Amino acid sequence: MHTSPDTVLAAGANLDFTLAQQLTVIALCALTAFISHMALAVFNDGVRPFMLDFIQGRSTRSATTAVSFGLSAGFIFGLGAPMALSTGVLNPWLVFLPTDILGILAPKKWLAPILGGAWGAVVVFGLNGANNLAHDLPVDFLTAMQQMSTPILFLFTLFPVLAITKQFGRKWGGIAAVAELALVVMTMKLWPNVFAGAIAMAVGVLMLIGLAVAKDLKQRKADRANGVEEIALADDPMASLFSASAARLRKYLPLFMVLGAGVCVLAQMHIFGGGEATSFLIAKGQYGEAAQVDFYRVFGFIPLIATTALASGAYGIAGFTLVYPIGYLMPNPILAAVVGALVFAVEVLALSYIGKFLGKLPSVRDSSEHLRSAITDTLQLAILFGSLMAANAMGAGLGILIVGGLYLLNEAMGRPVVRMAAAPAAVIVGGILLNVLYWLDLFTPIKA
Repeated sequence: MHTSPDTVLAAGANLDFTLAQQLTVIALCALTAFISHMALAVFNDGVRPFMLDFIQGRSTRSATTAVSFGLSAGFIFGLGAPMALSTGVLNPWLVFLPTDILGILAPKKWLAPILGGAWGAVVVFGLNGANNLAHDLPVDFLTAMQQMSTPILFLFTLFPVLAITKQFGRKWGGIAAVAELALVVMTMKLWPNVFAGAIAMAVGVLMLIGLAVAKDLKQRKADRANGVEEIALADDPMASLFSASAARLRKYLPLFMVLGAGVCVLAQMHIFGGGEATSFLIAKGQYGEAAQVDFYRVFGFIPLIATTALASGAYGIAGFTLVYPIGYLMPNPILAAVVGALVFAVEVLALSYIGKFLGKLPSVRDSSEHLRSAITDTLQLAILFGSLMAANAMGAGLGILIVGGLYLLNEAMGRPVVRMAAAPAAVIVGGILLNVLYWLDLFTPIKA
């Protein structure tokens, strides 16, 4: 896959949605806000552990709203909005994090879907206006932000290598790195129209899972040989809590099935990407590769989502996120709705069994934590590097000074904006500042 600046996004950063797409986003935002109000699910993994106190009445609605806003605001305005504007593809930080907040905030059950639907309307009607306005400016910082696609797509390929190195040491990490590099080069040479990291990531993730399963099986064999018996689940003090949470979620199975259908349909419409790399792939029209990327991410999040859901009684708005890659590949919205509903039904019904299964495979659980950490590390570097490339494209040295300076200032101030979102937010602020300098006749825009 070649990503020269003039062909960065095949589909272009277009946020002009059809009526069906507009109605789907508005309806889904209304639904997710209602589900958040009911404390049945939230998208933010950091908020989910706080939901148990809210469900059991030990925390107020206003206090839980404050937690949700504090943990989500940086991602909404620093990552979700810039990514949507630069790719023309919606993302979960922009669509689902605000409905987390609005749903919990709403004092009445009927008000939650109204607030959620209103946010959906803002997204589908307001973003295109902001997008058109920004593209008409002398310094087009949104087009410059498309420079982020190359570092995000290629550096993201390395996340399995980092996870293997952290969990299994330098030797296995080195082997994984050589294997991935060889596969990337081979893919670029033999299949130039395929995302270069697709096969490499698949091999890396399979290698990590294989090493983890082998370690767990070896440990269980050693435990049996030494006469070590497993602790029965009934003796686990968390078992009763897990059981109650699973039962609570199963009670609302029809509602979760509607949610699964909605998220899967949104993904099928190809106006939504589940992650940073996925958004650029969807924008390029590479739906198969986007499905692969989001499928690999699932392995890093199943244990986290399953355990926090069982501990808190609140599920994930996107479930285990399997509905993302499935949705990208569905041929039509009707089939996507049916399959999405069935996937969510299986996930909710299997939640307690997944929890028990993960309890027997500690290395696999550790692998998921290493995967999430590696994904964060690779994306932080990729987004920072891509943001500096965008700064260079829109303002050369002055652009780098402003954007890099804002990022460093955010670090020095204790990160009021979360690190992942700080660089894209700096690009937008820097772009606005460069336009002001142009209007003051203090800056001449770089010619494309």
